[in-house]
Amino acid sequence: MTKHQSPQKTRYDVIIVGGAIMGSSAAWFLSDDPDFDGSVLVVEKDPSYEFASTTHTNSCMRQQFSEELNVRISQFAADFVTNLPRYMGNDDRVPDLKVHNFGYMYLADNNGFADVLRANQATQVAAGAGTQLMTPDQIKAAYPFYNVDDIVLGSINTVNEGFWDGSAVFDWWRRSARERGVEYIQNEVVAITKNPAGTRVESVTLKSGDVIACGTVLNASGPRAIETAKMAGLTIPVEPRKRFSWVFSAEQPLDRDLPLTIDPSGVHVRENGGGTYQCGAHSEIDPAVAYDDFQIDHAMWQDHVWPILATRIPQFEAIKVQSEWAGHYAYNTFDQNAIMGPHTEVENFYFLNGFSGHGLQQSPAMGRGTAELMVHGAYKTLDLSPFNFDRIAANRPIIEKAII
Repeated sequence: MTKHQSPQKTRYDVIIVGGAIMGSSAAWFLSDDPDFDGSVLVVEKDPSYEFASTTHTNSCMRQQFSEELNVRISQFAADFVTNLPRYMGNDDRVPDLKVHNFGYMYLADNNGFADVLRANQATQVAAGAGTQLMTPDQIKAAYPFYNVDDIVLGSINTVNEGFWDGSAVFDWWRRSARERGVEYIQNEVVAITKNPAGTRVESVTLKSGDVIACGTVLNASGPRAIETAKMAGLTIPVEPRKRFSWVFSAEQPLDRDLPLTIDPSGVHVRENGGGTYQCGAHSEIDPAVAYDDFQIDHAMWQDHVWPILATRIPQFEAIKVQSEWAGHYAYNTFDQNAIMGPHTEVENFYFLNGFSGHGLQQSPAMGRGTAELMVHGAYKTLDLSPFNFDRIAANRPIIEKAII
């Protein structure tokens, strides 16, 4: 039976619903703001994070987006990760981290997608990214293991693009936030009470029966974002979509790092180290799934994923799966981009939801921006207002063409 912890206080300035990567980023950046001296409670139903999207991530970052703001968000992530000790106040306990820069390789097999890659690259370069376009011959010369017979164009960036240790950043955000007074409890929000006018949240009720007053509520509930919103009488276009991952070894490992390769089919595969590789895919029919549905589709590997890998990289004809799992994207059905900022009517109910698979790499900028908005009433560094919730009601989608 789950043991629910009661909070130490009966009121907090900020209550964060969900303590995974987004909730913990926001909590840490609040604790890091010298102008904030308030109290923060993080309510997490499962502190093991066994089923959290954070735990099932590929833990990669990229600057290859079509929207400049998404590029700059990832650039801050790279700076934050590679300078983690400095951001953590030069704490000598904090590890030095780096980005394993094997890059992302987008492969286009038609002229229409090639044109998209060209337009994206122009945006990325203008924002300071090191993205390069490659002809099939150039791809083959740099990465002889690819089959490029059907490829028209490739796009790659090997500067601050690749694998990073997301778990280390996550651990340090939680540890540092706690040391600064942020309170984490194992519990679950089961009800949210608003004022009579319905314009503000007044309290949350926990599964333990505790009723806690609050100044602000932050919805950082991952794929369950809509369930938290419903308790406040609100809705949000976020649902759980299943994503499959496999780690495999190759009988003949490649002789150089494998970029995170996005095959035109949508299957993606990357270097994992030690002669192993990590691959991801999803079903052609991609419905919302139950929150507890993590069942593996074994036929998908055999009938779909492996044949694509073996065709694109012939050395992957002889491979052996070492582990496999299913995780959930917090999928924003509106435009597959982040939803943040306050609700348009319930002014102290904030969102940090709907990242649709690129949340881990965006967590530093999004946590920082959320803290700025709560403390200062405006974004102080990157202007993240295009991602604010008000775009949903205004039917103003962000058209990001580089969604994986």
